[in-house]
This record gives sequence, C-alpha cells and structure tokens, in this order.
Amino acid sequence: MHTRPSSESHGPLIRVTDVTEPKESTLSRSSESPAGPPKRSALQAGRPAIPGQLRRPALGAVAAGPAAALPPGDHTVGLARFNGAPADAAEAALLECCGSRRWARRMVSHRPYPDLGALLAASDEAGYDLAPEDVAEALAAEPATCLHHAAPRAAHLALRAAHAAYESRFGHTFVICLAACPPSQHVDQVLAGIRLRLAHEPDEERAVTADELRRLVRSRLVELVADDGDEPDAAGPA
Repeated sequence: MHTRPSSESHGPLIRVTDVTEPKESTLSRSSESPAGPPKRSALQAGRPAIPGQLRRPALGAVAAGPAAALPPGDHTVGLARFNGAPADAAEAALLECCGSRRWARRMVSHRPYPDLGALLAASDEAGYDLAPEDVAEALAAEPATCLHHAAPRAAHLALRAAHAAYESRFGHTFVICLAACPPSQHVDQVLAGIRLRLAHEPDEERAVTADELRRLVRSRLVELVADDGDEPDAAGPA
C-alpha cells in the first residue's frame, strides 16, 4: 500500500453505494458478481446472519486515523462473539468488510481483540501492509454504484457515464469519502468527486483509493461488532 496519511480528520466515511433507504436517497448497488470474493448484495436491510455466530455488516460512518474518536455504543458482546467465532465464520464476516483474503486471514489470526480500538487499529495496520494485488482484490469485490429505479433518467445516464470514465481510466470502482453530506446530495458529490479525481495521475489516485477503502472497512467493522440487541442465527448460513 502507500504512505500512511497524516492524522488530519476526514470526517464520516461511507461507500455511496451502501445507502439502504430509497426514500432518503436514490442510490442502490449493482448485484453483479466478479471473480474472487463475492460482491455485496444490491440492498442490505439490516444485518442478516452469515456462517457461524456472526452477522453481515451494514455500512455506517466512522472516521479513521489515530486521533479519531471511537463511535458511540457498546461493542462488548459483538466483539466477544467475533473473537469466539470459528475461523471460517470470522473470515467470511471479514470478507464482507473487505474483499482482500490476505487482510481477512490476518485479522482472524490476530484474535482476540481486547476492544474496538484494537480491532480498528489492527485493520488499519493490515490495510497499510496490503500489496497492490491485495488492494485490487478488495476493490474487485466492491459493487458499482447505481441509482434507484425512481431516479430521473438523466441522473442515471450522468452517473453511468461518470463511472465508465473513471473505471476506464483507473480500472476499478470509484469510492469516495462523504463528510457530513446528507443522502440527498450523494449523487452530486459522487459526480463532483469523479470529475475531480479523473485529473489525478494513476499513482495519486491509487493512494487516495487505498485510503478511502481503509476508512470504509473501519465503518463496516464497527457495524459488525455492534451490540444492537439482535440475536444472531447460530444455525449456519442464511
């Protein structure tokens, strides 16, 4: 991966394709499946059960970096469930957070994690150590952004063209940090972000993308170990 970023806070981070409420936003996700780790489903309503005692994470928002405050809430039960899950179930859950198998296996091997901060720090460290091919594997598992069917046709065309231009230039799905941006502005922010980042040189954009991906993974891990009162399905895969 690339040089570690400074401790400057970048604000809440989400993957724009992971908005699950069409009433608030017109964004949804493509369901195409690439080779390697499967892409996530088009819409995630909650966190359905995955193999073992773990749940598939929905996306939240959490800043990255050593100075970032940990998200509110108790993660004790969820973290204990993750620490105690069978290795294959834990790896399956982690691959829902990041499509790099090397990252997932390293995270599994370093269990148990004493607290959420340790889990997120380990994720960052493992992310920084990924080789370019590992980052490419993770990006291949990220779904392409698409609009909800109710969005205007012009918006569909504009977003499709912007993503095509980005993927043609850089060869992977566009991911972006949206800091304090309401869902109603997501499409505009994505289009503006793509226009801006199309001007990057490939090396510069690789660094930006890797940083965005690390932050996105943090938000998924927070949701994975969240204690929300739901009882996970221990019977096996959903």
